[in-house]
Amino acid sequence: MMARGVPARWALWLVLASALIGMLALNWPGHMSVDSVLALHEGRFQVRETWNPAIFGWLLGVLDGLHPGGALATVLSGMMLFGSWMALPWLRPRTTWLAPVLALGVIVLPQVLIYPGIVWKDVWLAVATLAGFVTLAFSVRDPQRQVPWVGLAIAALLFAVAGLLRQNGLIFALPAALALVWARSRFGWGSGLRLALGWLVAVLALALILSATARPQGVGAPDDAGGKGVRLLQSYDLAAASAISPNRPTPRIDAVAPDVGAYLRANADRLYSPERVDVLTADAWLGRNLPRVPRDVVQAEWLDLITGDPGLYLQGRLLAFQQVVATPAIMRCLPVHVGITGPARALGELGIAGRADAHDGRIYNYATWYFDTPAMSHLVYAGIAFVVFVWLMVRRDPADLVIAAMMAGALGFAASFFAISIACDYRYLYVLDLAAITGALYLALDPALRRQRS
Repeated sequence: MMARGVPARWALWLVLASALIGMLALNWPGHMSVDSVLALHEGRFQVRETWNPAIFGWLLGVLDGLHPGGALATVLSGMMLFGSWMALPWLRPRTTWLAPVLALGVIVLPQVLIYPGIVWKDVWLAVATLAGFVTLAFSVRDPQRQVPWVGLAIAALLFAVAGLLRQNGLIFALPAALALVWARSRFGWGSGLRLALGWLVAVLALALILSATARPQGVGAPDDAGGKGVRLLQSYDLAAASAISPNRPTPRIDAVAPDVGAYLRANADRLYSPERVDVLTADAWLGRNLPRVPRDVVQAEWLDLITGDPGLYLQGRLLAFQQVVATPAIMRCLPVHVGITGPARALGELGIAGRADAHDGRIYNYATWYFDTPAMSHLVYAGIAFVVFVWLMVRRDPADLVIAAMMAGALGFAASFFAISIACDYRYLYVLDLAAITGALYLALDPALRRQRS
């Protein structure tokens, strides 16, 4: 069937292609924060120095081998983002003029114009997830087609990479698998369920393989950076409990290091901030002495908090979650980063100069126009994602089910921060913003509620 709305489709492609070129020109050769620089240092020199996801440094190292620095990372992010959006019209039988008009509105947002130019694992998580869902949508869009093994394999790899960039990124694979079951149900629910389960196992297997192979320091046992993050989260929750409930006992910590427990209780108000864990980690005394407490003791104290006083635990979690999902003081939540910032030693060994020039200042100033507006509100994008999800679940074309799954996955991913949030950085939920924008663009292509005829 010939696509309708060809002029609108070409207009959309022109808008998106121009936006990609503009994004690269504006941000070239890319922006790098401290963790970006350290991850690049790991990748180039094949060492492990941080608890960044290992695959982040490894990928940067691969790109750095092709062209030194972070420029290719910016190109890759932009190509995956805008390439996925340019592929969307092929999922629908028509393109309305609403799509290019909406595209003109979204390409000026910092999330589209600036974020792909920042070398952040959160950006890569978002674009890999987006590309994975779009690939999966192409794999199921034709209900007459047999099993699209190549598309499923590519999608599985993208979801596995996303899951390693942030462990809770694997959340997206579950709604994707459910969409696959439903989209293939015309061949029988049993057949669709077996295919989806096999695909989900493939995602997990690829994640496990990559966790052992895609490491800056070479092939070996899966990285233990996640364990360090868990310990930090547990310590943060204990500090929150002591700050909310002064003089709350910490008997397990006291049994092995009474001075640490006493210090934590006496200084909890100063050490704890619902905005970020940095206040806790920056304390010199605690930094020297908390490592004396074995990991299993900290974990046991944390589990006692959850089981013995769940209300207190949930109160602390809610305070942190409100900060990351609502960013009430967005300027303290690192809403954007421009230029190149990093430790002098790492920059020197990489041969990269720090950068904070007038052009970077103009980019940052532009971004500030959107701070504290609906354009940079995760809650607004959560609302958009929910509306798109409901709309597409009413229509339920095969590709609709996959895009709806992306909305559900983004909302689930955001909700997972209730349990794991330790800072309010805006980028942590960048994938929610990007998913909602993608869903809106997809819906704008063809907003009809009636399903396609088979």
